[in-house]
Amino acid sequence: MPKKTEAEALKEKLFYERKHASYVCDEKEIKKADDYCREYMNFLNTGRTEREAAEYIIKAAEKQGFVPFEKNKKYKAGDKVYSDIRGKSVILCTFGKKSLKEGVRILAAHIDSPRLDLKPNPLYEEDDLALFKTHYYGGIKKYQWPTVPLALHGVVFRKDGSCVTVRVGDEPGDPCFVVTDLLPHLDRQQADRPMTKVIKGEELNILVGSRPFGKEKGDNLVKLNILKILNEKYGITEEDFLSAELEAVPVFPAVDLGFDRSMIGSYGHDDRVCAYPSFTAQFAVKKPAYTCLTVLTDKEETGSDGNTGLQSAYLKHFISDLGEPYAIPGRDILRASSCLSADVNAGYDPTFASVYEKKNAAFLNKGIVLTKYTGSGGKGGTNDANAEFVSLVRQAFDKANVVWQTGELGKVDEGGGGTVAKYVANLGAQVVDVGVPVLSMHAPFETVAKSDVYMAFKGFKAFLEF
Repeated sequence: MPKKTEAEALKEKLFYERKHASYVCDEKEIKKADDYCREYMNFLNTGRTEREAAEYIIKAAEKQGFVPFEKNKKYKAGDKVYSDIRGKSVILCTFGKKSLKEGVRILAAHIDSPRLDLKPNPLYEEDDLALFKTHYYGGIKKYQWPTVPLALHGVVFRKDGSCVTVRVGDEPGDPCFVVTDLLPHLDRQQADRPMTKVIKGEELNILVGSRPFGKEKGDNLVKLNILKILNEKYGITEEDFLSAELEAVPVFPAVDLGFDRSMIGSYGHDDRVCAYPSFTAQFAVKKPAYTCLTVLTDKEETGSDGNTGLQSAYLKHFISDLGEPYAIPGRDILRASSCLSADVNAGYDPTFASVYEKKNAAFLNKGIVLTKYTGSGGKGGTNDANAEFVSLVRQAFDKANVVWQTGELGKVDEGGGGTVAKYVANLGAQVVDVGVPVLSMHAPFETVAKSDVYMAFKGFKAFLEF
């Protein structure tokens, strides 16, 4: 190997350069990443909604020795507990050796994803077709959802208060459903619409049937036949839709992407691609110095409102409950705490390069992304992490040989977005966003790199142990 020139050596010392994981990791670590991602893909296929993801996480936690948290009980280092927040959010906690006065380490990710929710009174018949009315959830490009095979997941609470679980469309032999679209031969008027209205919200109607009940003639016989099928299978009536939560999600499972199988294509990477590394990192930490919390939360895609979102008080109350047996106020614990807001960032897409500022974009295969601030315009609506805390996270990642990079969500005035970081920061903790770069974010089929998913696990574990 030729000797480096003085300039080359100085550049290597002084310049910042993102490094592709394949050049940093040996074959053994690349195989670890691939093996790790197989289980992540199973999580994606099993936890398609926030309820299903929470159920998966709790079952996995119980296998790791986590037990339900008991208020007013004193715990010792190494004890593992969880709190189930209404079946839609989960807090995992591993008690550390240090006093809670010295704060806790928090990983916060969300387990909800953009989707189509059924309206409270969804079923109707029009011209011998039965359809469901929907209300889209989260920030979607509405034109991406027609002609995508859909499954229906959720719960229905019947009139007597009993609950039935619905999951249809994913398994071999299941029927699936679809939002229809106009054929190109007749879409002249549709094509003249602005992009945001190519498909309107009230046009996201899901086709669910076309065969009438019996041979007699009359109104709403296709609708009647659908209700008959639902009643026989689930014991529900049309009125029971009023107390249901039913979500339409894409049918297709997580798959290897690319000839080299280096990527994963799936629905729901945002933000389960950060949730899975978060709770598996928590599992990997046995007796940490600091008490460790992993928060898997709902409602991020709609602003974190509601009693299962992080604008509610459930995290603050849980931390207060941790400190109460030791007479340590929750606010004192929070002031001393630090958090990684584990959420995705936009991966640089060369096909649409104009919306990115390349020097500050995140790239697939170049590791987990540290995002100092999100928001939009003049940093509106963001937690802007201070330099002291960013320095601590740098040290933790470098010590553990984590491949990582920095990134912003596109050019300054191109758009923007937010995460749960500001809600945890508002409680007094130190917070910075760290997550996985994603292509086609919020689409029915998103793309991530396997090496980045594994680096998220390494990075989160390093933070909890630092």
